[in-house]
Amino acid sequence: MPKLKVSQALCWASFCLSLAGCSAGDHPQPVIDAKKELKIYEMVLEKMPLERKVDGTIEAINQATVSAQTSGRVTELFYDVNDFVPAGAVIMRLRATEQRAGMQQAQAVLQEAMTRDAEAKQQFSRIEGLYKEKVATKQEFDNALANRDAVSAKLEAARAAIAMAREGVAYTEVRAPYAGIVTKRLVQVGETVQPGTPLMSGVSLQYLRVNLDLPQSIVEKVRTIKKAAIYVGDKRVEANSLTLFPEADLNTHTFHARANLPADATDLHPGMFVKVGLMVGESERLLIPESALVTRSEVVGAYVLDKSGQRHLRQLRVGEQVGNRVEVLAGLSSGDKVVLNPVAELQSAGQ
Repeated sequence: MPKLKVSQALCWASFCLSLAGCSAGDHPQPVIDAKKELKIYEMVLEKMPLERKVDGTIEAINQATVSAQTSGRVTELFYDVNDFVPAGAVIMRLRATEQRAGMQQAQAVLQEAMTRDAEAKQQFSRIEGLYKEKVATKQEFDNALANRDAVSAKLEAARAAIAMAREGVAYTEVRAPYAGIVTKRLVQVGETVQPGTPLMSGVSLQYLRVNLDLPQSIVEKVRTIKKAAIYVGDKRVEANSLTLFPEADLNTHTFHARANLPADATDLHPGMFVKVGLMVGESERLLIPESALVTRSEVVGAYVLDKSGQRHLRQLRVGEQVGNRVEVLAGLSSGDKVVLNPVAELQSAGQ
């Protein structure tokens, strides 16, 4: 074991003394049944994913700016920044006078076309009968047929015009393409807009992903395994999928990637900075339950049973936390037995 620095040695000595001989006057001791049976945990090497962590930034998969599809003056705004908008909800209305007038005109043209179509079909039917009886000439029959077809074509054009007019009226009600949060409002009530004018921006928090860059040294392993997890503080979220871009950046020589998060991931928002753990293989690690650790200041230890069943306090060097367990980097080996309830051990040692 390497020699401890003076400060670490003093800290460890103080740690041991505080565990063995703290006076009740300085620190009130909890009342614990000393006869309570101690719980023992045997350390074993476990195969765990070997991860390489890189930096990443969260972004929304669905993010867009809604633009005007017709001209008009903004008359009503129903949502503002930070409001939640359901899918298909009307977010604003435009003055629709011109569009409704165009609709009425298209309806009038359609009605006239339908009337003329009925007359042309009736006239053709009459001429067709006379032609079969050898009363009408071939020229009269051809003229009636051509007139019927021309009027029918005008009717179809009128129907297309009415569909276009309806679409123009519908465009005066601007609707949300999907459910999300408003991030920017770009117009005011009373402002006149033209087709293509940006109106409102928003993002959907339902589907998120993380943008990251990989060093080329791990690209092949990551491309083969394709597993990743996102870390935000103590929270770990498994990625649904991982997509790697096929070429490296010419300046940084890194490969861009995207990790898709589960739907409706809580407490995660676009723009957040996160750590991404990319699986590059497996490793064997010792993990000790968090409840078995005894901490004083900067020193971490655990009670270990020797071959004769005696319990000894041993200093540990620990690594990252995995769920409710902590990785042991030094101080324990596979097969060592540790006490899971060190508070009861403290009471036992004080008697």
